Amino acid sequence: MLLGVLLNHDIAHEFPEHLDKMRAFKTSNEHFSSLFSKYDEANHAIARLGLGDGAISDSRLEELKKRRLKSKDEIYEMLKAG
Repeated sequence: MLLGVLLNHDIAHEFPEHLDKMRAFKTSNEHFSSLFSKYDEANHAIARLGLGDGAISDSRLEELKKRRLKSKDEIYEMLKAG
């Protein structure tokens, strides 16, 4: 169970101080909603792999992590600005 806690990188845990903004943006801002979905997809794929569900190359894992980080950075910028 500890591994599951360590892998918990969902946006709500990353930016708990912005929960209200996130809820509002998800329904009112198409770009934010798309970024949120991209982050969520990459995050879930990484978490599944971390729990031993499947195998991919190290380069593919790094690609997923970079995609997740890029989405997270953009989401944070939008939250700060909004």
